Amino acid sequence: MEFLLYDFLGTPAWMWFLFIGIVIALLIFDLGVLNKTDHEIGVAESLRLSALYITLGVGFSGFVWWQIGAEESKLYLTAFVVEKTLALDNVFVIALIFTYFAVPRMYQHRVLFWGILGVIVLRGIMIGLGATLVAQYSWLLYVFAVFLIGTGIKMMFTDDTEMDISQNPLLKFMKKRMNVTDELHGHDFFVKQPDPATGKMVRYATPLFLALVMVEIADLIFAVDSVPAVFAITTDPFIVYTSNIFAILGLRALYFALAAVLHRFHYLKYALALLLVFIGSKIFVADLLGLEKFPANLSLGITFGILAAGIGYSLWRSRNDAPMIGEETKKGHS
Repeated sequence: MEFLLYDFLGTPAWMWFLFIGIVIALLIFDLGVLNKTDHEIGVAESLRLSALYITLGVGFSGFVWWQIGAEESKLYLTAFVVEKTLALDNVFVIALIFTYFAVPRMYQHRVLFWGILGVIVLRGIMIGLGATLVAQYSWLLYVFAVFLIGTGIKMMFTDDTEMDISQNPLLKFMKKRMNVTDELHGHDFFVKQPDPATGKMVRYATPLFLALVMVEIADLIFAVDSVPAVFAITTDPFIVYTSNIFAILGLRALYFALAAVLHRFHYLKYALALLLVFIGSKIFVADLLGLEKFPANLSLGITFGILAAGIGYSLWRSRNDAPMIGEETKKGHS
């Protein structure tokens, strides 16, 4: 059992195995117990499940404190909160994807569940690669910082335009190269149907599979912003990865409650933009002040302050706004 004590990316292997075991257990509990059959997840169920994931995510900071240290625990919490909040942008995109493909609420959980498996793998690859590069080329942190500042400024001054999913190049490619059914077939991603030309039974992808691929691509694009943001907080791969996965697990559960009130967070983008600028500027501020690192306590406090102000402002500004994404806006997938 000595291999459990081996160092993997700066952390004992047993801690990685423990975390992966927790995630697998949660996924089995989610699919095998809570969602054994397809059903529409209501707001109350969504909030309960989300509260469970948030409790586990925040509670994991205690484990980090116990095994690594108090400073690292604060960095984990900061990364967890930042990742959770930035992921709200992804919820808007997912809602648009489900609307475009006319995916009923009772099948949306299935797409999100299998989507999270892809997220776990893709985030692991990106974070592992990022950690390796940063360890060898520390100047990359400054590149990440400038990228985050630029992204934040761009987000602040960019007009809101609804994404046209029908023009996505990957979607066009899949429709051209794959056999795709015109309608959903329950919760199936693939079905067998007669080929119109030969009459032979061939495998067809359903719009539910296309929705799954688009959700995965949306998360990959979202990760281009979020992973550098967390690396700007800490370069510890264990903290970066665990905070990422716990935040995404919880947001997936919260999606069904958020989807109905997304319009209330329309103005939160300004807080997210400011947050990205703050995270990116920390490394430069620390250098100017002659600090080895920006104080974790101050970073966590400023992060909470920006988000609290942003959420409060958005709720106040949108108090009379009508929902932007609803059943009436469905475009269909054809």
